[in-house]
Amino acid sequence: MEENLQKEIKLYHQKLQRLESELSLLYEVSNAMRTTLDLDEILYIILTAITAHAGLGFNRALLFLVNEDENCLEGKMAIGPGSAEEAGKIWSEIDAERMSLEDLIACYEQYKNNPSQLDQLVKSIKIPLREDGGILALAAMEGMPIEVLDEEVRSKINDLILDILKADYFVIVPLKAKDKVIGVIFADNIYSRKPITKDDIKMLTMFANHAGLAIENSKLYQQTLYLSYTDSLTRIYNHGRFQYLLEETLKEAKEKNQPLSLILMDIDNFKNYNDNLGHPAGDEVIKKIAEIIKNSSRKQDIPARYGGEEFVLILPETSKEEARIIGERIRKRIVDYPFKDKEIQPQGAITVSMGIATFPDDAENKKELIEKADLALFAAKNKGKNQVVIYSIYLGVK
Repeated sequence: MEENLQKEIKLYHQKLQRLESELSLLYEVSNAMRTTLDLDEILYIILTAITAHAGLGFNRALLFLVNEDENCLEGKMAIGPGSAEEAGKIWSEIDAERMSLEDLIACYEQYKNNPSQLDQLVKSIKIPLREDGGILALAAMEGMPIEVLDEEVRSKINDLILDILKADYFVIVPLKAKDKVIGVIFADNIYSRKPITKDDIKMLTMFANHAGLAIENSKLYQQTLYLSYTDSLTRIYNHGRFQYLLEETLKEAKEKNQPLSLILMDIDNFKNYNDNLGHPAGDEVIKKIAEIIKNSSRKQDIPARYGGEEFVLILPETSKEEARIIGERIRKRIVDYPFKDKEIQPQGAITVSMGIATFPDDAENKKELIEKADLALFAAKNKGKNQVVIYSIYLGVK
């Protein structure tokens, strides 16, 4: 009887130790997530805690978030080795350096600058949220954990994403915020082949509940930032954000010794259109022109509403001639667009005038660059409008 009592006490102590360890881990990770509102950094903290030996200890962790607009799951981040050899090397280095969970979380910048093959693969994945979307979609739609822990169950699952990931035994848990599924976490032990236990799944589920709230708070914060950065009418950057981004891109241009061009645009005779047709009609023109500018720009270009009927376009790594070509493309697309009642305009169409200035040819700083582009725009207006003018130091403009 005494022997049985000792066994029970030992078992009880083991359970207490495990519970203490689990609570300590949740506390540490929750504290780490509270230090940032950056979504990618929060995702990194979550997945690091799932994969670290000082955390939940899974070999790989993948995180997908729901995209409500496209009704799909989007791969957002993954942490884990790409091979058994790489796994052994990474784990040996971590052990040798005695890296704690806090140490691994502090490696976010290093991770961000050196994305793994697994991370790149996962970020290319989109899974439709429908019945034939596969097991990850099923977990999101049902809002329940899914465990595949033996060969018999795995053999019954035909899923392209699992085949791509070469996944055998794994667990998927939903990420929830206020009882709403916002994503899923996939975790497995592909290299160590360590069995996934009920305690592992319980801890992962508990952890996912905390993570879901942190992710939702971050998304709400980013939405608030987005609204503060963008013009409410056109949904492109506003004047304040333009000023900041021009400063930053100029710094980068100086560091890399590369040109940067700026196009300042103004809708010609816009007051005439507004006075005759009213502000709602004018707003529609402004929105469409912003859309044309955005759709006519390259991926690296930064369009913004400068104010009123004026727009700007920041063109990194772009010479004067390249800027002129881009400007002409935008100008022609605006002229050709069938704006409602465009015939009332003096030129029989909605048109824009543009001025271009380039760093370092025309200016060394933000203030000078804007002033030179504005001078070129003024010349375009004086020359008859509906044209692109490049700043020239010799003639003022040409």
